[in-house]
Amino acid sequence: MTETTFKATVLYAEDDLSQRTVTSLELKRLGLEVTAVPDGEKACAALTKGPFDLVLTDIKMKPVDGFKVLAEARRRSPEAQVIVITGHGSIDSAVRAMKGGAFDYLTKPIEPEALQISIEKALERQRLLREVEQLRAQVRGKFSLDNIVYASSAFHNILDLVRKVGGTDASVLIQGESGTGKELIARAIHEASSRRDHPFVAVNCGALPEGLLESELFGHARGAFTGAVTQKRGLFEEARDGTIFLDEIGEMSPPLQVKLLRALQEGEVRRVGENRNIKINARVVAATNKDLRAEMQIGGFREDLYYRLNVFPIEIPPLRDRPDDILPLAERFLKLAHGKHKSKACRYSTQAAEALKAYRWHGNVRELEHAIERAVILAPNEEIGLDDLPPEVRTAGGAGPTIRPLDSVEREHILGVFAACGENQVETAKALGIGRNTLWRKLKEYGAPKSEATEKKKKLKRK
Repeated sequence: MTETTFKATVLYAEDDLSQRTVTSLELKRLGLEVTAVPDGEKACAALTKGPFDLVLTDIKMKPVDGFKVLAEARRRSPEAQVIVITGHGSIDSAVRAMKGGAFDYLTKPIEPEALQISIEKALERQRLLREVEQLRAQVRGKFSLDNIVYASSAFHNILDLVRKVGGTDASVLIQGESGTGKELIARAIHEASSRRDHPFVAVNCGALPEGLLESELFGHARGAFTGAVTQKRGLFEEARDGTIFLDEIGEMSPPLQVKLLRALQEGEVRRVGENRNIKINARVVAATNKDLRAEMQIGGFREDLYYRLNVFPIEIPPLRDRPDDILPLAERFLKLAHGKHKSKACRYSTQAAEALKAYRWHGNVRELEHAIERAVILAPNEEIGLDDLPPEVRTAGGAGPTIRPLDSVEREHILGVFAACGENQVETAKALGIGRNTLWRKLKEYGAPKSEATEKKKKLKRK
């Protein structure tokens, strides 16, 4: 039997004495801690006294049968894996038990090998469920309000809004520059809500072409378009009773805005290529770095959709407008990068700290994070000095400004952010708050690595 880090407990209910004796010995041989009872009534009583990892129960028992034991196990110990035992040919009972939440079924006479295989699978499933729950707990911890790093009163006020709206089902529109932490706030809203045990599904509306985005959001039928070889559920369905986060909502095309509005108004979606509607219950949190009111004036964004999304607005100020948050965030990023790269760097020099706080951080928190990771990699010892920071940050912490041509300053800044972002054009464009085509032209002008320029050309040709 597969080794486990704990001794699994099993509740075994069987009214046949000889069968109960033989199977109990087999269960103990497999290393399980066995509680054996002669009927369903005693099994239900045992379930009230403590949780079990496994429940093994015969179906035909009196006065309380195995279906009642199964239901009681699901109610009192939902993490327990239930295996039911049926007589030869009692397939209908097995099907009923599986529909009722049983993990597996065995038929009499019980073969030791079949028993062992079923138990191993049940324990493996329970192990995976525990791992999932641990990961959920980690995510909750990461995005819980108590673990969000800040020091400014501005961000304190934002978290107050998150607490207030978290307990409701109101739609939320988060506005702020690229890199300010809009997804962090969206996840915090989800974790502060009653929906936190359900999925959080994020989609970047600006990263996908219109047709593909519609399919992602609403799903599609098999054969709905070229390449749709199987039916696919949309993200609204995947989110179920959780939260769907529509990032960069301002990039969504007007035709798709109409379909989104209809879905939100009616609480239903229709997969591409189908003619039936599917009920949805996901909460909607949207985010944008655009001025949607200005977009409405020029016809770029629907007014009715704006008011549908903007039930509860939250605006995140740029990092340069909340300088008190810079050093606490820098400390958090230093700790993370130190562990990730096994670096010696674990603190900042006074000059480096002053430069970090003085710099304007046009790419906001994302640019700060990349700059710190770069500094951690470059730093030769425990202290990150001024020379380990990007050139544009170093200048911010200098004794006084050096008069240089504007194009020189721009070149140094863009290449510095490009390096801090690991030469990733998508991340760099987001950090700088400019379009990818603009960034590509600038990088080509400034002599960026040829591989990056070549990659961009290949992508454009494919389009």
